[in-house]
Amino acid sequence: MENIGTIILIGGLVLLVVIAIIFFAFFSVWLRAWLAGAYVSIPNLIAMRIRQVPYGVVVDARITAKKAGMELTTDELEAHYLAGGSLIPTVQSLITALKAGIPLDFTRACAIDLATRGTGKSVLEAVRTSVDPKVIDCPNPSGGRSTIDGVAKDGIQVKVRARVTVRTNLDRFVGGAKEETIIARVGEGIVTTIGSADTYKFVLESPDSISKVVLQRGLDVGTAFEILSIDIADVDVGENVGAQLQEAQAEANKNMAQAQAEIRRAAAVAQEQEMKARVQEMQAKVVEAQAQVPLAIAQAFREGNIGVMDYQRYLNIQSDTDMRKSISKPEEGAGGTSGGPGPIKK
Repeated sequence: MENIGTIILIGGLVLLVVIAIIFFAFFSVWLRAWLAGAYVSIPNLIAMRIRQVPYGVVVDARITAKKAGMELTTDELEAHYLAGGSLIPTVQSLITALKAGIPLDFTRACAIDLATRGTGKSVLEAVRTSVDPKVIDCPNPSGGRSTIDGVAKDGIQVKVRARVTVRTNLDRFVGGAKEETIIARVGEGIVTTIGSADTYKFVLESPDSISKVVLQRGLDVGTAFEILSIDIADVDVGENVGAQLQEAQAEANKNMAQAQAEIRRAAAVAQEQEMKARVQEMQAKVVEAQAQVPLAIAQAFREGNIGVMDYQRYLNIQSDTDMRKSISKPEEGAGGTSGGPGPIKK
């Protein structure tokens, strides 16, 4: 009996020590919440610890909301944390919206906070931008370009740099397009406006016309922002793109004409060579025909169609013909014509 009593006593002491350790481990957080008027029970703190929820952060967020006049339960805060949200920035965004008179409830704030995960933004920044509009450079310098380039109808390039003032639209933030879309749409509007101008001088004289035309296009539809103004910060004249295009077209036409001329020259050379080949072919036929004459004469002798005297007269006539041809041709080095008197020698 004495051993059983000792065991019970020791067990009771151990239980008291464990309870004391647990109590003192959560005592400071519990006391801070109780003194701030945002009471959280110790069993609730222990349950959050078991669920691996940072109970200190939950209590701090609840105290911050309570001091600002908002009542947030630990279950709401814990659920947002387990969903991957950031508690303190979410509560701070609610306080900022409350002080600025912007309607924003905890559910929408949690949705905006979850929508900004992995984007480098935060729900607090979104609410602050709704209170205090921010300026977006167009184009974004981090993209590697410093100006938006457009070409007027007269072929002159105009370089524009704009600044867009936007305010966050909290109602459209979840699922709405972000800054990149605003920059792309504004750039497209600027290029279209410059391209529709008859001359670059009109753009230089009235740069505000670009802002008016772009604002009328409703570029903030479907985005998380509301465009307040588009200001043209800088306008510069670029290259004469029209002249460059005409020069390139002229060079291309010249190359095409040279290529066509080369085709015609090659065709003419080929035709010339073909004519020379045909001349050689005709000359070969003439030589072949001339070679048939002695054979015909020999055949006539064998058949008795001509005699020796006939052949001799043929030779005489041929000799006489050759003599006449030689007389009719001018002598080499002589100044007169054939058959006429030669040069008179003194």
